[in-house]
Amino acid sequence: MLEKDLLEVAGFEVFEAENAADGIAVARKEKPDIIIMDVRLPDMRGSEAAVILRKDKETSDIPIVFVTASVMAEGREEIKGITNSGFIGKPINTRTFAKQISQFVK
Repeated sequence: MLEKDLLEVAGFEVFEAENAADGIAVARKEKPDIIIMDVRLPDMRGSEAAVILRKDKETSDIPIVFVTASVMAEGREEIKGITNSGFIGKPINTRTFAKQISQFVK
């Protein structure tokens, strides 16, 4: 909720999803400029969702930023091979979060 509020205040239009499957469907429908997701999602790993998005020609080029508390080496290793992606650790810096996200938007 905090991330959504920060992005909306910064002028982003935000689409939400409760889980990876819904997020993939939203991404395919809306074709956002950027996708922000956690590594740990209720129905699958964020890295698995990212692989699905990368294989779909409609979503393959959308930048993905993982915003997660999984800052351990294995969590970062899991997303390392995903092209056009980034990582922001939680807790986020509320003053710089929207600017950090903007850096990933083409």
